[in-house]
Amino acid sequence: MSASNITLTHPTAFLLVGIPGLEHLHIWISIPFCLAYTLALLGNCTLLLIIQADAALHEPMYLFLAMLAAIDLVLSSSALPKMLAIFWFRDREINFFACLAQMFFLHSFSIMESAVLLAMAFDRYVAICKPLHYTKVLTGSLVTKIGMAAVARAVTLMTPLPFLLRCFHYCRGPVIAHCYCEHMAVVRLACGNTSFNNIYGIAVAMFIVVLDLLFVILSYIFILQAVLLLASQEARYKAFGTCVSHIGAILAFYTPVVISSVMHRVARHAAPHVHILLANFYLLFPPMVNPIIYGVKTKQIRESILGVFLRKDM
Repeated sequence: MSASNITLTHPTAFLLVGIPGLEHLHIWISIPFCLAYTLALLGNCTLLLIIQADAALHEPMYLFLAMLAAIDLVLSSSALPKMLAIFWFRDREINFFACLAQMFFLHSFSIMESAVLLAMAFDRYVAICKPLHYTKVLTGSLVTKIGMAAVARAVTLMTPLPFLLRCFHYCRGPVIAHCYCEHMAVVRLACGNTSFNNIYGIAVAMFIVVLDLLFVILSYIFILQAVLLLASQEARYKAFGTCVSHIGAILAFYTPVVISSVMHRVARHAAPHVHILLANFYLLFPPMVNPIIYGVKTKQIRESILGVFLRKDM
């Protein structure tokens, strides 16, 4: 088949339904979505500005947090503006290539977020289990390499998908029963043999979630062992207290993934909007709560934010 024939097999645009079955409630649903996006923008931008402005926060833990904030900004901004356009203006159309780009950004930045959470677990492991070697192990060079590796892994894993989807013939219509261009939602519209896409998508998801989460759990097993060996209860509380924010971020990221995965298997016949609302929760919740978790629980960030407001009042 020639290249010109291949390009004609896909539609020029897709139509995003929004939340199937709840179209009459789109305006009301947009209120919490808009609020969550606003909080995500304000919170993550504030974190980035605070970390950039305060030289005392130019340490590995906060540099990883800055990476997390940047990823959350891209992740939420890749989907929410279009989602709100659907809810408010019924602007359902999305260009075919814009759809593929949105899918690439959403999935690749989710993989990056998982990698950064793993890197933060490694940071806490070194800080608590090998405190005397912390500055020697987690150098600025290593932090940069970890960030580059997170990007490279995500891009490598996700790059094949847009090219594979471009080659399919879409004979099941242009309507995507979703709020954004999710990989499997697009694959369902394609004709022909899509088994490789199905297997590849599941394999990547399982590889990322299982492998990253396994190493995070292992890190915390070692951390817990080191904390329990500390002499005083106060020292144990202080050491483990430095991990509370990270544990909160892990729960915010992985809990919706696990719930959504379980629901797809246990409640296969549930209304479509149930699964789509869960998918949106996974997309919205971590970017919204991560700045709150770290802002409230991390003393240095809390003091930096208060310092900014106090200087403004003077």
